[in-house]
Amino acid sequence: MTMPAIAVQNLNFSWQSDRKILDHCNLDVPKGEFWMLLGANGSGKSTLLRILAGLLQPTSGAVKLTQPLGFVFQNPDHQLVMPTVGADVAFGLVAEKLSMQATKERVSEALTAVGLEAFARRPIYALSGGQKQRVAIAGAIARHCEVLLLDEPTALLDGDTQLDLVRQVRNLVKERGMTALWVTHRLDELDYSDGAFLLEDGRVVEQGNPQKLKHRLQTTHP
Repeated sequence: MTMPAIAVQNLNFSWQSDRKILDHCNLDVPKGEFWMLLGANGSGKSTLLRILAGLLQPTSGAVKLTQPLGFVFQNPDHQLVMPTVGADVAFGLVAEKLSMQATKERVSEALTAVGLEAFARRPIYALSGGQKQRVAIAGAIARHCEVLLLDEPTALLDGDTQLDLVRQVRNLVKERGMTALWVTHRLDELDYSDGAFLLEDGRVVEQGNPQKLKHRLQTTHP
């Protein structure tokens, strides 16, 4: 059996000792697949993703992820730090100490993958919300990330742009052999996933076929 690219075992997290945000949470995401994580506000979705990204430390439990990983925030303005598109994607490569030519090639490859190959010199402020999210994703691609974590990346986008971004991420996962975990509350996005988890009160209560999960949620929360 192939080891999962993302494995969460018996994970617990509390801000205060009397209230658990995550409660014996378990999930596995198979390598090369695109899975989604759903749950009501306060169910622990974003907390779980931040633990996976290393931004928070769990109270107890274990997390294993294939490295390197990329993290895409709900609001791209929280992670785009350079004035232009190309400079921002290149900024994430500084630690690798690549040559200038190698850096340019990585940036070009990443921007082409997200359909922004003509935007390298474009100022970040001149981009739409969907374009900013694609720049954030390009940053992960440029670093050759194996795992991509996305925290409600369509929350600030309009309807058509939302589904365009979902389709594009799914295509990138399949074409590049990546693994992705995408947090959402939009049921129509499930149509593009390989599988889904439902989080309630800090633990996974259902997982597997996204259409079955979608039908259940539509029935119980019409």
